[in-house]
Parts: sequence; C-alpha cells; structure tokens
Amino acid sequence: MVRSFPHPPHQGLRRPPPPAEPARPAGEGEPHRRMSPAATVAVAAGLVIALAVSVVAAIGIGSALIPPAETARYLWAALTGGTITADEVTTYQIIWQVRAPRVLLAAIVGAGLSVVGVAVQAMVRNALADPFVLGVSSGASVGAVTVSVFGVFTAFGVYAMSVGAFAGALLASVLVFAAAQGRTGLTPLRLVLTGVAVSFALQAVMSVIIYLAPDGEATGMVLYWTMGSFGAATWGSLPVVAAAVLLGTVVLRRHGRALDVMALGDEVSTSLGVDGARIRTRLFVLTSLLTGAMVAVSGAIGFVGLVMPHLVRLVVGAGHTRVLTIAPPVGAIFMVWVDLLSRTLVAPRELPVGVITALVGVPVFVILIRRKGYLFGGR
Repeated sequence: MVRSFPHPPHQGLRRPPPPAEPARPAGEGEPHRRMSPAATVAVAAGLVIALAVSVVAAIGIGSALIPPAETARYLWAALTGGTITADEVTTYQIIWQVRAPRVLLAAIVGAGLSVVGVAVQAMVRNALADPFVLGVSSGASVGAVTVSVFGVFTAFGVYAMSVGAFAGALLASVLVFAAAQGRTGLTPLRLVLTGVAVSFALQAVMSVIIYLAPDGEATGMVLYWTMGSFGAATWGSLPVVAAAVLLGTVVLRRHGRALDVMALGDEVSTSLGVDGARIRTRLFVLTSLLTGAMVAVSGAIGFVGLVMPHLVRLVVGAGHTRVLTIAPPVGAIFMVWVDLLSRTLVAPRELPVGVITALVGVPVFVILIRRKGYLFGGR
C-alpha cells in the first residue's frame, strides 16, 4: 500500500525580487507615455492655434473691454495698413500701442523661460533647477538698480534700464562660469553651488546699493526686477528678445538627443560618445544669454521655467526633442493669461507677474511631486 505524505513547507525560501527597472532620464514619468512625431506636431499645431486665440482675447480684455472680432479687425488693420474711422483711433491705439506689445512680450518670455527651464534641468541634472539658478536674475537686478541709482548707460535713453539689466546678467554669468570651471570642465554640482553662491553675493551688493541710495526709488526698482512685469513693453523691445528666444529654441531643440544622454550622467554620456562637459559649456553660454535677454525686458519671473517642463514631460515623456517642441507654446499660453490676471485682478493697480506665477506654480509643483508614478521623473 502506497501512502502519500504531505509536502513539507518550504520554509526560508523567498521569491527572488523582480529585476530593477533600467535607469531613465531625469524628468521621465510613466514609461508608457510616448508620443509619436506626428502626434507631437499635431499637438504643437493645436497649441499654436490656442496661443493665437489667447493673444487676441488677452489684447481685448482690460479696463476697456473690446470684443474679439473688433480686436482682430484692429490688429489686421495695423498689420495690413487698413483704414479705421476717426472715432476708433483711441481704441485702436489702446489695442496696437499698449496691449499688443505687452501680450506678445508675455508670450515670448513665457516660451523662452519654458525652453530654458528644460535645458537647465538637463544640463545640471536637477529637477529643481530653473533659468535663474545660475545667478542671472540677481545680476540683472544689480544692473537695473545701478542704472536707477547712479544713472549709468544714460546714452541708451529709454532702454538704459534694459541695457543695465542685461549687462548685470552677463556679468553674473561670467562670474559663475569662471568660478565653476574645474579640471574636468563644468560639472552639474559645481555649477549649481557656484550659481547659488554668486546669487547671494549679488543680492548683498544690491542691498548695499539700496541702503546708500538717496531716495526710495531703488526699492521699487528691485521689486520690479525680482517679481517681474510686462508694463514697460514696447514695440522696440520685442524684436531682440523674440529673435533670441526663437534662435535659442531652434538650437536647443537640435541638441535634444544630447540632452537626453546628459540627463543620464557624465559617465554614461562619455560611454555613448557625448562630451558632457563641452556641451554643458555651450548650453551654459546659450541659456545665460537667453535668460539675460528676457530678464532685461521683463524682470525675473519665477516658477515658469521650473514647473512647465515637468507638466510637459507628463504628457509627451522625457524625450527632450518632444519636450522642446511642446514647451514653448504651453509656456506662452500660460504667461499670456498670467499677465492678463496681473493687470485686471486689482485694476487699476497691477500685481507683479511673479506673484501670480508663484501662487499658481507652488500648488502645481506640490501636486506633481506627490503624484503617484511621478516623483521628479522617478517612481
């Protein structure tokens, strides 16, 4: 008679852990989120249309509300040399001379900050990085306050403040570049730490200038350059910053593959044939020039370059070519509506743009870092 015995329990035996997921570039969310090139182009086209609608709507909204159809007619008349009646001159001037350059500048700066934010986060491999992490905003503030207090660059007339801010931003970039250089070139950690140190030093310089200023004008100037505003926008200030943002976006998008590799670390970059130190130097120069050009006309506007890249990565994935295609119109649309809120919420007074971007950006950023499956690009 054959007797069967129960199998003894497999005590002490454990199922081997599942293999670890391969490392992904910083900023990548769920691995299944991918967007084909055709879908990317379609989404970008839709965003451009949404941006055009937002621009027309924002131009028409203000203390004097102008219907979108009338706004579009005035804009078309200005672009094509059309005619308007005598009783429409005042409204036409409000649309074309006051609101249009301001709204367009907001769109340009929003797009530029988003693009630079994407590049800087990949360049320093830090999800908390933004366009101002390298001390550019502090340098621009010092330059603007110097113009206000000591009257330098008066030969540039109404553009003296912008020239001073741009010069200060470039000076800060040169200081960071010189101090962060090492035997192996620019490393992410050295670059961030040097940028923070230079930023604090320039803030101290700015405080001394304000303290020694004979009147309180410098204090208001500091508030403008640290919180941002598009109130000083003119048609003369648009071409330079628009050309800089457009050219910078094209160049950064061509470096999309290199940014993908750099996000994995310098060792991986070297093994894949990408010279991370050399490309980081190029990107540092380019992003510093772009940021300086934008700060010179709008002041330092925070959270746009920090939050927009993360939001876009949630939709299109971590591929920088896709991100740099979608981020500009997203940032432009966001900034257009933020500027509209800044000039209408407490009209006739105006809120600094940076106040609204912070009020919107902080909750969004907290939601992002608490989102299941997305924690600074990891799980």
